[in-house]
This record gives sequence, C-alpha cells and structure tokens, in this order.
Amino acid sequence: MIEISHIRKAFGDKTILEDISAQMEAGKCNLIIGTSGSGKTVLTKCIVGLFTPDSGDVLYSGESMLTMNKHEKKLLRQQIGMLFQGSALFDSKTVEENVRFPLDMFSKQTMGEKQKRVDEVLARVNLSGSNKKYPAELSGGMKKRVGIARAIVLNPKYLFCDEPNSGLDPQTSLLIDKLIKDITHEFKTTTIVVTHDMNSVMEIGDHIIYLHNGRKQWEGSNKDIIFSKDTLLNNFIFASEFLQDAKEMRMIEASKNNQL
Repeated sequence: MIEISHIRKAFGDKTILEDISAQMEAGKCNLIIGTSGSGKTVLTKCIVGLFTPDSGDVLYSGESMLTMNKHEKKLLRQQIGMLFQGSALFDSKTVEENVRFPLDMFSKQTMGEKQKRVDEVLARVNLSGSNKKYPAELSGGMKKRVGIARAIVLNPKYLFCDEPNSGLDPQTSLLIDKLIKDITHEFKTTTIVVTHDMNSVMEIGDHIIYLHNGRKQWEGSNKDIIFSKDTLLNNFIFASEFLQDAKEMRMIEASKNNQL
C-alpha cells in the first residue's frame, strides 16, 4: 500500500498541490483523474520520488520514502514498474531487448534466466513470438503491451501507468484496460493510473481520486461516481463523455470518407 499524507508542492509562488492525502490500496487500480493542470502529473511524480514535496509525506508499506537513504531508494525503485504515456520504447532495440532492459539494469540473473522471464511476460500480454520485432513494426496497442511487459518484468509491487490509453482507438483501449486490471488483481499489485479517459474510470476504477485546482475534490469507486452529487466532478464526467463521443464520431466520419 502507498499512503500520501498532506502533500503540498509549489513552484515559485505558484502552488500546484495543496494538502492532499489518500491511500493507494494493493490489488486495486487506483486512478488519479482531473482536467489538464489539476496536478495529476505533479502528484504522481511526488509519489515516485521525481519531485520532493514541500511538505507532507509519501509512505510505501509504512516506510517514508522522504527519509530513505540512497540505497533504500534504489531498492524501492526496483519494486516500481512504469508504463509511460508514449510507451517510451527504444527504437533501436527489439521487443525482447526493450522488455529485458530492466533486468539488464537491476538483475543479476543469467542470460538464460532473463530470456525465460522475457518470454513469460510477453506471453502474459499476448505477444508471444514478437521478440525480434522492432517498435516501428508494431501497432499502437502492441507498443502499449510491450510497455506493460517491460513494466512488470521485475515483478513490481507497484505499477504506475501514465495515460495508458492515449492515442488508442476505443476497442484497443478496452483491451489495455482489461490487461492492467487483470495484472493488478492477479499479482495484488498497487497500481496507480493517471487518466482522463472516463471509459477507463468506469472499467477499472476500483479507487478514484479526483483532483481540481491542486486539491483532492472527491474520492470513491467507479460505483460511487455514478451517484456523486459533486458539481465539479459531474461537470468533468459529462465533459469527458461529450469529448469521447465527439472523438468516436470523428473516427466514424473519417472511416466513411476513406471508404469513398
């Protein structure tokens, strides 16, 4: 479990986060949602240690990350998997080389042991046989799955996903959501997903934190969100649904035009 306690972060005279507290539970998909500029990315960077909060604390299994020494932080980061928004694959490396990268960096396993683990996680994301392909040969959804495979190759206790469905069509987004949800529940991972995709919220939102202007505006589950009376949250939800519907309509129109 990850606990954030009274986090505050400012850059110069501009306060980005103000007094945010929450618990990210193991075995659940914990979502951080909000409009652009609400503080989602800054909060996530505070949680993983890329930013140091001005005040407050970040606890991993009860241990303060802010008081850890360099060695302790290195050990913690080996327990963290990251799925980046753009997948962040190395274009010059094959799929298996990309997935093996964390093992090369942090593991003392033999090459045979690494290869076995790479094959296991590629099978887990339904990419068996894609080892020798390069990122340029993959679809957007396949790149995301390679990113997930790389993120879980070290058996992380904590998995961070930054806009995992960015740039994907609705059908592929559903597949990525299901994969993240299944991996989270299967391995009891503490998963944190930063997203503005309401389909993801309703599909995998076991625990949701809604940020507004740097503050925690609402907290609950995807079942609770339907009955929320929070005006700001409801405005965000309906705006997101409208934008998603508009996006799908544009895709349908584009498809029709391509067939003409």
